[in-house]
Amino acid sequence: MRLLKSAVLGFAVVATIAAQAPDALLSDTRLTVHTLVREDVFAGFRGDNVERLERAERNIEILLKERPDDRGNLLAWKAGAATYRAVRAHEAGKAEEFGHRYKEALDGFAAAEKAVDNGGRAIIGVASITGGTMAVFADRLPETERAAAWALAYANYSKLWQLQGSGIEKLPVHHKGEVLSGLTQSAQRTGRTAEVAQYLDTMLSVLVDTPYEAMAKQWKADPASAATTNLTCKNCHAPGRLANRLEALKQF
Repeated sequence: MRLLKSAVLGFAVVATIAAQAPDALLSDTRLTVHTLVREDVFAGFRGDNVERLERAERNIEILLKERPDDRGNLLAWKAGAATYRAVRAHEAGKAEEFGHRYKEALDGFAAAEKAVDNGGRAIIGVASITGGTMAVFADRLPETERAAAWALAYANYSKLWQLQGSGIEKLPVHHKGEVLSGLTQSAQRTGRTAEVAQYLDTMLSVLVDTPYEAMAKQWKADPASAATTNLTCKNCHAPGRLANRLEALKQF
């Protein structure tokens, strides 16, 4: 019983940290901007949790003032949130709001890319956020916008492949899985059939015994199924990253 109580208490502490920490820890530069906002953004993206998304948006605005060197990454996260809101507006039949929100999103992604034109690791962050956001939402956009959205996804995944492809096998499963699945899916959606076959072979080589393997096999065996199925987000954005990072920092 004592062990059970301890486990419950421990869970409650972690849950409280995960729910409250971003607002309290924005000034802790040991935590990256990604760690601080990612879980709240994806609570909106994947769970339609608008309250968590709004908190992420507030924190992004604060961080834009406090961490100017991370401007590119933060603008990309902000544009991702705007994309989510645009899609929700479209699905609610609010065409005017969709137009406003989606323009805000595209302008934000362009500004994020411009902010990191001088190079550095921020290029990887901006490309990941931009490509990943479009991979999640492109098929939910109005049909007139989908081709351009997938082209934007492909451009950013191609950039990631240029930067990370030579060492892709050494990356954690989540990272290599998302880069390869996003690249493959965006290639398929933009009509690059030969590249799709090439990247599927790479996925089957480096993602054995991972959540990505089964869908890659399906695409390989039944290419027609690719048009209506997704390769991405098979092992991503689980809650607890912030809590885990905070726990790790206690060791220093």
